[in-house]
Amino acid sequence: MAIQVEPVAGGIGAEINGVNLAGALSNSDAEGVYHAFLEHHVLFFRGQTLEPDTQMSAAQLFGEPDLYPFIEGMAGFPEVIEIIKSETDAANFGGSWHSDTAYLPEPAKCTMLYAVDVPDAGGDTLFASTEAAYDALSSGMQAMLDGLIGVNSSDNGYGGSRAKAMQRLDVMGDTYNEGAESYINEHPIVRTHPETGRKSLYISRSHTSHFKDMTAAESKPLIDYLSAHITRPEFTCRMRWQPGSVAVWDNRSAQHFALNDYVGKRRHMRRITMKGDRPF
Repeated sequence: MAIQVEPVAGGIGAEINGVNLAGALSNSDAEGVYHAFLEHHVLFFRGQTLEPDTQMSAAQLFGEPDLYPFIEGMAGFPEVIEIIKSETDAANFGGSWHSDTAYLPEPAKCTMLYAVDVPDAGGDTLFASTEAAYDALSSGMQAMLDGLIGVNSSDNGYGGSRAKAMQRLDVMGDTYNEGAESYINEHPIVRTHPETGRKSLYISRSHTSHFKDMTAAESKPLIDYLSAHITRPEFTCRMRWQPGSVAVWDNRSAQHFALNDYVGKRRHMRRITMKGDRPF
């Protein structure tokens, strides 16, 4: 069966049918999937059966798997991290709007998330198009943002060390990387997609602490405004997980938010991030 691409919302997201990610794709199918990824920013696949090795192979359709600095990977597969929230855990992982690893000098290109076990309801993930959000800004606002630099910190919002704070969350057992460093890097607020040439907003309350050459107090009103603007309903879509579901999103043109609305239930995901390049 030929692959089918079905948009799930007007601004972002598409479901892909006719693809078995555990098998080898033809060149034309692989090209079709990647084209849809660039066009829709986040892709959803249903009914997949992936072990760590086949998930690694599937991830390479989109880029080169990379290590995540704050969580140790699985034995034999260091690029694959397990994200487990048990029935007794209160906090979740990824529970704020962000694009992955924006605090690194070369943030993640994209992320693949595979659902091993999910609650019967709750635990959805929201996605927002930062490209559509930029396009909707007035020309005056776009001109004002041009050249503005954001300072992105891994410790932003964690009251000190992100690594130590994540260990206290205790949502993934003993898998935290105790030796993880703190990262601070500057990136343009308006970034250009290296493959499509389209512009998008690269800013979030989660990672952007302030603007270069400005104080946090001076920066906060604009950070808050742009962060709220990015997540307007018309720029978003929602993924309801089922066991075997896969999402792949482009961190260069999208943000995501993991909902924490499943108290007393278990959620087990496996994640891989792909190497990116320096935003420009």
